[in-house]
Amino acid sequence: MSPLSSYEGLRREIQRLAQENEELRRLVQLIQENQELKLVLQTRGRGLGFCGSGLLAEVATSPRLPRRRTIKFKDAERVLPGLPAEESVLDSSPVTMGSPEGRFHFAIDRGGTFTDVFAQCPGGQVRVLKLLSEDPANYADAPTEGIRRILEQEGGVVLPRDQPLDTSRIASIRMGTTVATNALLERRGERVALLVTRGFRDLLHVGTQAREDLFDLAVPMPEVLYEEVLEVDERVVLYRGEPGAGTPVKGRTGDLLEVRQPVDLGALRGKLEALLSRGVRSLAVVLMHSYTWAQHEQQVGALARELGFTHVALSSDTMPMVRIVPRGHTACADAYLTPTIRRYVQGFRRGFRGQLKDVQVLFMRSDGGLAPMESFSGSRAVLSGPAGGVVGYSATTYRVEGGQPVIGFDMGGTSTDVSRYAGEFEHVFEASTAGVTLQAPQLDINTVAAGGGSRLFFRSGLFVVGPESAGAHPGPACYRKGGPVTVTDANLVLGRLLPASFPCIFGPGEDQPLSSEASRKALETVAAEVNSFLTNGPCPASPLSLEEVAMGFVRVANEAMCRPIRALTQARGHDPSAHVLACFGGAGGQHACAIARALGMDTVHVHRHSGLLSALGLALADVVHEAQEPCSLPYAPETFVQLDQRLSRLEEQCVDALRAQGFPRSQISTESFLHLRYQGTDCALMVSAHRHPAAARSPRAGDFGAAFVERYMREFGFVIPERPVVVDDVRVRGTGRSGLRLEDVPRAQTGPPRIDKMTQCYFEGGYQETPVYLLGELAYGHKLQGPCLIIDSNSTILVEPGCQAEVTDTGDIRISVGAEVPSLVGAQLDPIHLSIFSHRFMSIAEQMGRILQRTAISTNIKERLDFSCALFGPDGGLVSNAPHIPVHLGAMQETVQFQIQHLGADLHPGDVLLSNHPSAGGSHLPDLTVITPVFWPGQTRPVFYVASRGHHADIGGITPGSMPPHSTTLQQEGAVFLSFKLVQGGVFQEEAVTEALQAPGKIPGCSGTRNLHDNLSDLRAQVAANQKGIQLVGELIGQYGLDVVQAYMGHIQANAELAVRDMLRAFGTSRQARGLPLEVSAEDHMDDGSPIRLRVQINLSQGSAVFDFSGTGPEVFGNLNAPRAITLSALIYCLRCLVGRDIPLNQGCLAPVRVVIPRGCILDPSPEAAVVGGNVLTSQRVVDVILGAFGACAASQGCMNNVTLGNAHMGYYETVAGGAGAGPGWHGRSGVHSHMTNTRITDPEILESRYPVILRRFELRQGSGGRGRFRGGDGVVRELLFREEALLSVLTERRAFRPYGLHGGEPGARGLNLLIRKDGRTVNLGGKTSVPVFPGDVFCLHTPGGGGYGDPEDPAPPPGSPPQPPAFSERGSVYEYRRAQEAV
Repeated sequence: MSPLSSYEGLRREIQRLAQENEELRRLVQLIQENQELKLVLQTRGRGLGFCGSGLLAEVATSPRLPRRRTIKFKDAERVLPGLPAEESVLDSSPVTMGSPEGRFHFAIDRGGTFTDVFAQCPGGQVRVLKLLSEDPANYADAPTEGIRRILEQEGGVVLPRDQPLDTSRIASIRMGTTVATNALLERRGERVALLVTRGFRDLLHVGTQAREDLFDLAVPMPEVLYEEVLEVDERVVLYRGEPGAGTPVKGRTGDLLEVRQPVDLGALRGKLEALLSRGVRSLAVVLMHSYTWAQHEQQVGALARELGFTHVALSSDTMPMVRIVPRGHTACADAYLTPTIRRYVQGFRRGFRGQLKDVQVLFMRSDGGLAPMESFSGSRAVLSGPAGGVVGYSATTYRVEGGQPVIGFDMGGTSTDVSRYAGEFEHVFEASTAGVTLQAPQLDINTVAAGGGSRLFFRSGLFVVGPESAGAHPGPACYRKGGPVTVTDANLVLGRLLPASFPCIFGPGEDQPLSSEASRKALETVAAEVNSFLTNGPCPASPLSLEEVAMGFVRVANEAMCRPIRALTQARGHDPSAHVLACFGGAGGQHACAIARALGMDTVHVHRHSGLLSALGLALADVVHEAQEPCSLPYAPETFVQLDQRLSRLEEQCVDALRAQGFPRSQISTESFLHLRYQGTDCALMVSAHRHPAAARSPRAGDFGAAFVERYMREFGFVIPERPVVVDDVRVRGTGRSGLRLEDVPRAQTGPPRIDKMTQCYFEGGYQETPVYLLGELAYGHKLQGPCLIIDSNSTILVEPGCQAEVTDTGDIRISVGAEVPSLVGAQLDPIHLSIFSHRFMSIAEQMGRILQRTAISTNIKERLDFSCALFGPDGGLVSNAPHIPVHLGAMQETVQFQIQHLGADLHPGDVLLSNHPSAGGSHLPDLTVITPVFWPGQTRPVFYVASRGHHADIGGITPGSMPPHSTTLQQEGAVFLSFKLVQGGVFQEEAVTEALQAPGKIPGCSGTRNLHDNLSDLRAQVAANQKGIQLVGELIGQYGLDVVQAYMGHIQANAELAVRDMLRAFGTSRQARGLPLEVSAEDHMDDGSPIRLRVQINLSQGSAVFDFSGTGPEVFGNLNAPRAITLSALIYCLRCLVGRDIPLNQGCLAPVRVVIPRGCILDPSPEAAVVGGNVLTSQRVVDVILGAFGACAASQGCMNNVTLGNAHMGYYETVAGGAGAGPGWHGRSGVHSHMTNTRITDPEILESRYPVILRRFELRQGSGGRGRFRGGDGVVRELLFREEALLSVLTERRAFRPYGLHGGEPGARGLNLLIRKDGRTVNLGGKTSVPVFPGDVFCLHTPGGGGYGDPEDPAPPPGSPPQPPAFSERGSVYEYRRAQEAV
């Protein structure tokens, strides 16, 4: 216990006892009994020392008590000779967290490792405390223990741990907790059963059908939260007035619905009773269209509660928003987590007398608002802990920095969270945590890295930081528990952390100090790998010192964290350099200056309570009650009255709920929101009108239309004025103002800051003398020049050279970040700069993608994110590509290099090229590639190239969508561009490109583009994206020089080459050790019998290989021909999967490989051949053949199952999941997309609301995966009932040849396409056809299963994938954006 932790109680005792002489004896006795105080008094050299005028200041002053006031003492001089009549002490009496006065108010953040307690004591003073969240040897519950300690220390009375605490002196407790998050991460929630509409039993297992990790062949996916499923016989559909339809009913959105089957409660009763008998007590009820028609769910819920289920989560209650998949996940999370939270709350209450009956207990929700303990639910609790930090810096940093936008940077031991605040909280309404997509308001908190526990690796010449984490146990190497080397260890080696400032809680006995020796020893192992590579590698160089290696890892870690911060700000049209960096968390202070400098920020703000800002945020937070309901009204004058009525009703609900909690109306405010989108788009924005008062043509609640247009323009750079706007949801957020209000006046400086000690810290160029200051001794006005360290009990702040720290008038630290001293970087390979350039090159491609997505207009690019952006070297070789859409990998390189060879000297500044031809590196015609050559002063040829490839929804041809299933020539598939100058001399060639896009209309049976406006807008967006890439590379050249940037373009390609050579050598060595030849082969067939043959010859000494496709079948009369670029993309994808870890995906991947593809075969067809099927089907077979040759895994479904539906007024396209192949150590995943596609499927409720179909079934095809020691994944069954006449087209494979098994595993089941006519006749459609369908017809799609691996008779292994090293759980809008990009 520090001395200051017991001073406050003694200060009050001194005030009371000093009023009468008779009490002096007791006062002395108190001092004698408190050894810590006695020691302090003795060191003052005043005998007993309590006569000095400085005594009370010494006793009461604390750096955590920021306000100074005067205390007067009765007869002070008579009672204590020498004691003045008044004394100035630090205090915070204006601070109030609530009423009544004279009692304690606690705000507690229970984190994964530590629990932070922020307490406002009866006198107004503030106490803070940090303790371990788990310490079962000493206490059962950390928050209870924190409260006990403060009550004990303040009251001077021992409070036994085994007795409930007296609550008479506690006014309120506010808590943020990771209980829900941990239960979700560790899958330790309640036993849950899912009740779902019949036909959808596996809906949440399939989810969006996209896989999490593109390149992990095991396809690891989080398991669902429920253990059983009951299908409910009921069905509601949207009313369309077909003949024979029943009487429509009106849903709460205003939509008309048809109840096709009432809920059968009789059949359900027995099933529920059986569930109870098996011990299941919690249910999630998820029925189709319950967001608007909740009656069926309510009936089921009433029956379940009647039978005795303790918790029933209705999806229509948890979050009444359209889209059954995320709503279903949310209901499951509520059923899974809420009972766990309630048990925790009940256990917490038992630690207090009366179970906190008269104490206000509030919990922080994910949206940044507090809620009463009784209404705290699992689906709203996942971000309970991190949300407090956002509230903390929004109420402090944002205010004191004059309203400048703030980036929150919360770096702890096991995760790094990034968020943004600019006057209002930024919420997302759908986000994933631990693999569970939650549809609920959540602060946009992005977990972007593993924090100080990020592990350090040196791989194939590259410094790599994370994503693997050391976790809390064993933790970094310096924790003395045998942990791996981490970022924390690197900082310790550099002298940026001082072991003496940490408590002795490390080692097996948790009684030893932090170990610098362990950090150095662990890092020396990695440094040896680095120096071995430097001295023996392709470019011999001088070895690096241990400090240089540590510094390199810290720089790479900083650059890795900067990438998502750029993405977070640029996604919404903001400049990162215009923000203040608010740094908190235990590890952030060591990195804040470097992060801010890299992002161009000039200010870092570190709150004085930065080590426990989340707890402070809880104290500052307000109580929030939200009400929301779905809507389907147009935003138009004729609906404004209805919208106002709905908003008024929701506002009344919020006000009533807050009044019921004791808030007077004067303390309640409300804010109204409408969830708006342009009709025909999926990009909805939740907008408030608080800055847009009501106008003549707006609802009374405000001008939401103006707010929507303003935000849409800011985020996307354009608006669509002719497009109607639709309201998806109405929402009101009610706030009861209850938080602590800070009015801090810190003590003024009385002299220069005292240097506690001098230490040596390593920076660029070597060690520097670095003063160390104690934060508690600093005062307002103190200025500290970098380098220096500022230390308190919870964190260490590094002020880097060239920066200056000052103590603000609120007692915080503001760091002015100076410009970085340019470092000399040569063209010779340096592994540290190689890693940094790798991040910078990828960041350029990512930022190009953000510009393209923001400025494009089509759904395909803006919302489906079907595009790639890339950077190329002067030879056209790929340097970086984002995102990683498998079918685009490497393909654009062929396109750029074709243009270089084709145009030669006919490339000039101001030219921008357009191409999509398969023989020019194209994949299929709708993928239009825009290429910009970049010239540099003094250079005659382009110094690099940038390009963007986007899928255009239509470019003409014989069918809408330009994806015909029966095309036989390229011209039937749309407009063709071999080498077209889209911009010439800086002028956009609109007339010429329009003519080219309309040219297919001249071919009989074909049409020109059906959406010219979107084509032109998206092409302009692609040009703008390229221009952004040029600007960013230009800045890089300005910083490092052209020769260095070009050199590192080559180095990063060489690094990818090295990784592939290492993999090929390892594969060859393994075969050689088993006496197997260095040549492998494989063969598979398309359904028409066309063979795809591959022979791979490994050169062990060079780490190279020849991939020879000789013997592959000839070009086909149809569209299954795959351009050469498709095969190269498939090969890069496979090589990346075989390497098994993250590597740069660029030209270097193919450098060790020679690819032989005979001209005229199906993999290199003639220029006139149709290719649309080759892109989506043949590419999958190529992957199966390559992976089969290497024996990596059994075949996956090998098909994308392309389904197109259309008529004169609508068109719909989807690809459908199947089974993944099993492999050595894992069962194949069921119901997932594999290999060259990762497209998300349309949510069933969206499908039925926008298109004239009813989805009757969407579930796993049980038993379709191949048997084996490891089973292949099952395909799916999907049934569509048509409600209008339309044309159905299918383009599928694996209907004849089954997906192979490996090493004795059996093949997966073939796919099957059936059409069931209204009259009951069933027709097998075959793999590829177009057929008219009529109302009442049903299309039944059975997708293939994956192959099995290993002999089925071998003993069954334990289920699951191979164990993976722990990694941080990524989340937030940046993560969701990347997932969406890769789900194409």
